[in-house]
Amino acid sequence: MNDRIITPESIDAYSAYLTSVERSENTIMKYRRDVKSFLRWLGENPVSQVRAIEWKHQLQEKGYTPASVNSMLIALNRYFVFMGWDECRVKVLKVQKRLFREESRNLTKEEYSRLVETALGIGKERLAMVMETICTTGIRVSEVRFITVEAARQEKVEIFLKGKIRTILLPRKLCRKLLKYAQKKKIISGEIFLTRNGTSLSRRQIWAEMKAICKAAGIAASKVFPHNLRHLFAQTFYRVTHDVAKLADLLGHSSIETTRIYLISTGAEHAMLINKLSLII
Repeated sequence: MNDRIITPESIDAYSAYLTSVERSENTIMKYRRDVKSFLRWLGENPVSQVRAIEWKHQLQEKGYTPASVNSMLIALNRYFVFMGWDECRVKVLKVQKRLFREESRNLTKEEYSRLVETALGIGKERLAMVMETICTTGIRVSEVRFITVEAARQEKVEIFLKGKIRTILLPRKLCRKLLKYAQKKKIISGEIFLTRNGTSLSRRQIWAEMKAICKAAGIAASKVFPHNLRHLFAQTFYRVTHDVAKLADLLGHSSIETTRIYLISTGAEHAMLINKLSLII
């Protein structure tokens, strides 16, 4: 049997394959990064299941969280399948479902309001509008580019991602604010959120701008990132509707189990429920 060797060319071919099956740019970048990480550790040695298992153990020893280890293993396993090395795949770590979310990462509605107000207070109107748009619609930060003048006028947006199309209704109040913002920026059609050069706002830029106002807003940086706005939307929608199936559709999830992750309560809420049981004699 020929030695299984990872080459730059095979990683490029893997990336091209992922593109052909319409995986997102962020996913492709992550998968490339994870395979290259394994390659750096592997050195000039051939690939084998034994070595892949050793790498898994080393990631654990280095302090990677189980979720991070598993995401890296998934990327590597899919590369192995692409290469026809199915026998090299390794099992992911078994992780108990989290019962509650860490308080240090839970963004409250009041904190979200402070973020928006802080952004407006220091002249970051675009950032304020981006945060409001994500939090009132539940879209992913990578989907912000689908928010157009036309969508605001129609009060709905069609999102094309991962080979799927889903329609999101936009709140009327948000649409009015979006159109007012677009008019102010002299944007007649197309994307509303653009850089000074007229290009789409990147996920990295939105992330960086949010982190930059944490201190001024008086909110821990660990709570401030775009995906937490999506979490806040999900939790708020579920409290009002108790309809997890509808929420899954809105978030673009193919599995309700993925949606349930967004609905995990905080430690304080979990403790309150436990204490309400009153089973102590």
